[in-house]
Amino acid sequence: MSINSPQLPDYELADTVELTTPAQLRAIGHPLRSSLLDLVLERAATVGELAAAVGRPKSTVAHHVGVLVDAGMLRVVRTRRVRAIDERFYGRTGRTITIGIARRPGDDTTPVCVNSLSVAAAESVPAHEDDTLYSTLRHARIPQESASEFWRRVESLVREFSALPRSGRTVYGLAVGLYPTDQPVLPDAD
Repeated sequence: MSINSPQLPDYELADTVELTTPAQLRAIGHPLRSSLLDLVLERAATVGELAAAVGRPKSTVAHHVGVLVDAGMLRVVRTRRVRAIDERFYGRTGRTITIGIARRPGDDTTPVCVNSLSVAAAESVPAHEDDTLYSTLRHARIPQESASEFWRRVESLVREFSALPRSGRTVYGLAVGLYPTDQPVLPDAD
C-alpha cells in the first residue's frame, strides 16, 4: 500500500508537529483528547460528529477540542454554513505529533514527558486478556547512530500505518518505542 493512495485525512496538514510545553503535554495526556486527535486523522470533523463518535455530550467534547486548539494540535480546516450558523470542521495540525524536550517554567533540568508506552500498556490490557494482543520486545546492542537511523525507519512505518484506508469496526493501536536499557552486555569475544 502506498501512503500516496487516497489522502488521509481529507485536509492538508504538516507532516509533524512537536510538543514542547507543559500545557501541550497536559493536553495530549487526557485520554478523550487523544481519542479526538486519532479520529480527525481520518477526516476533519465537527464537534457534533466527534461527540457522537465518543459517546460524550457536545459541551464536553467542545471543551476538549478547545484545549487542543489552544495547545496547537487542532485547527479549523473548513467551515460550512448550516441555517445561519457556521459549522466548524476540525483537523490536526500535524500528521505525527512528537514529544520534544519540554521543561517546566523556570526549570532547565527536569523534562516533562508523556510515556506513550504506558498509555499503550493500559489500553492493551483487554486485548491481552482476550488473547488478541500482538506484541514483541527485543533488545539489541547497537551504536546510537544505528538506533537513530532505525527509528527513522520505524517512523516511516508508523506514517504508513496511519495512512491506511479506514474500514471495519475495530480501531487498532500501534505502540513503538526505542530506548536505552541497563540490560547486561556480553564481554567482547577473545
